[in-house]
Amino acid sequence: MSPLTRRELLNSTLFTAATAATAATATLGSRPLLAEAESERSRKRDWHDRPFRRMVALGESTTAGGWSTSASRCWVSVLGRLINDFQSTRMEVINNGIGANVISTRSPCYKHSGKPAANERLQKHVIDPRPDLLVISYGLNDARGGTPLKLFMAEMTAVIEQVRKHIKPLVVLPSPYYMTDFGAGGKPWTKANLEIFHEYGQGIARVARQQDCLFVDLLDASGHADWIVHHDGIHQSDLGHRIVAHRMFEVLATSCSGLAQHTRKIEKEAPRWRDESRLKADYGY
Repeated sequence: MSPLTRRELLNSTLFTAATAATAATATLGSRPLLAEAESERSRKRDWHDRPFRRMVALGESTTAGGWSTSASRCWVSVLGRLINDFQSTRMEVINNGIGANVISTRSPCYKHSGKPAANERLQKHVIDPRPDLLVISYGLNDARGGTPLKLFMAEMTAVIEQVRKHIKPLVVLPSPYYMTDFGAGGKPWTKANLEIFHEYGQGIARVARQQDCLFVDLLDASGHADWIVHHDGIHQSDLGHRIVAHRMFEVLATSCSGLAQHTRKIEKEAPRWRDESRLKADYGY
């Protein structure tokens, strides 16, 4: 079967979402559905109930900043600011991204990669800093370099297990980023397409479930919009970095009550700043 085009993948995703939305609307008035939703709300898991202290981002060139126009526009920096904007105590942000990095020395493209691989650098780049929030962002280079998905999942699992022998951070696993030029980067990096990226995203989601991590679907966040990709066809533009950071923050904010503590405290005493009197006066009210 020939690989799906970007348009076919997007249409399939939109059709599935529309079908689910129609089914939900059709049963919205049923009491069992409402009761189930209420029960689900009461069972919602709180993954982290206190402010974050230190975040480490371990990943590839996009994690390192490729190709945002400044360090402050890299998704790691933007995510750090979003989190700190909602905390009374500042979280330290450590960016440990390396260009052309892969998950493991067992990756077929390791010899062409930026070294050391993720599984070679855990001690100094993850364990020693002792983060309580760890983002492990891999998949794009391994997919492009021909790492079989089963091997990639096994190596990512091994990385998580090795980290947890020493520290217990909340681990976030994003899918690969959206990109447009699967022929870019040289011959060793031309073994993927968008369909394989989606398969990698599904594989990473499975690892997240099995290893008790949060999963972030960045391919879904992208909307398959080509204009959020840098002109090199591989990395994220400033706009793409912003979307990545905001989707990660969305997942964290809806999973971790610690991000709401400061807001809940100050909202009780914050001055009421809204004033619509002029708008009402425009129409005589």
